[in-house]
Amino acid sequence: MKSIIFDCERMRYDETGIYYYCLNIAKRIRERLNPDEQLVFYTPSEVEPVPGKRIYHRKLHKLLTPSLPEGSIWHSTYQHSDYLPSSRCKVPVLLTIHDLNFMYDERIGNVKKERYLSNLQKRINRADALVCVSEHSQKDVLSFCNRGDKPMYVIHNGKNELEEPALGAGSFRPERPFLFSLGALRRKKNFHALIPLIKHNAGLDLVIAGKAEEMDYVNDLRKMAKREGLEERIHLVGTISEAEKSWYYNHCTAFALASLAEGFSLPLVEAMSVGKPVFLSDKTALPEIGGSAAFYFSDFSDQHMQETFLRGLERYNAQNMTDRIKARANDFSWDMAADQYMTLYRKLNTQR
Repeated sequence: MKSIIFDCERMRYDETGIYYYCLNIAKRIRERLNPDEQLVFYTPSEVEPVPGKRIYHRKLHKLLTPSLPEGSIWHSTYQHSDYLPSSRCKVPVLLTIHDLNFMYDERIGNVKKERYLSNLQKRINRADALVCVSEHSQKDVLSFCNRGDKPMYVIHNGKNELEEPALGAGSFRPERPFLFSLGALRRKKNFHALIPLIKHNAGLDLVIAGKAEEMDYVNDLRKMAKREGLEERIHLVGTISEAEKSWYYNHCTAFALASLAEGFSLPLVEAMSVGKPVFLSDKTALPEIGGSAAFYFSDFSDQHMQETFLRGLERYNAQNMTDRIKARANDFSWDMAADQYMTLYRKLNTQR
């Protein structure tokens, strides 16, 4: 039997893009197996993405590869994983690379960037084939790394299906029209660039949802809101449920993501799936994913952002862009991604 070892180790961190990537791909791969194929999850003991055979993650696997079924292929779903099989195992490895966002972080010094690149290069060297989740990520790999003669493919992520919109008794319920943004509260997400939009649009609040990963940045956001006199109109609601997320997407005036570095952006595709106008930075992968169905900030000056926002809303309403935006979201399919991965798994198996 041919065994696909699907690395879910990073699913220990829930509410992340890697978590939902693994969850959606794993479910659909399981549906596509031939009778002579099996899917085996390499996973922490506390994580069970979908029912199936599993190999439990252990820290010692950094040094000693676990025993693998005969005929195995290893899919490393995270480019910085420490758990790729040793080259002595002769197990074909498919490596998915989501982003090289660290190269765009001005707070990371050159020495540290070189260390990250060196570690990534070691994983590329071990892999037999590479997948990037966007053309932008592929371009970065080709610019900063040496792929040698390894085949490289672009497989876009899919569109997450939203739950029925609902707010619970403890949910934050906006009392005014609002701009919605979503992501881990980290400086590279650039949420603070949205605050002037709220200052210049008196009838609009800002709701930002996501895990507080950098508390110094969270404090800076709160200080900036207070300095601008916007404490009552800027709402940091923290981690939210899937139903809450769906409610905010469906009820917002617009979705905004001014991020400085994205390898794909699942929230962007989710927002487009309900047909709301989306306002994005024109950085890294965002223009590739939003296409002509989104509006872009080419800089973050107050005047430019205000003009882009007002003209975008005007165009959205005048051209009735809802269906066009939904159609763009439908270009991204987990089923299509799983089909492409299955093709690569089988190709690697025939080349062993």
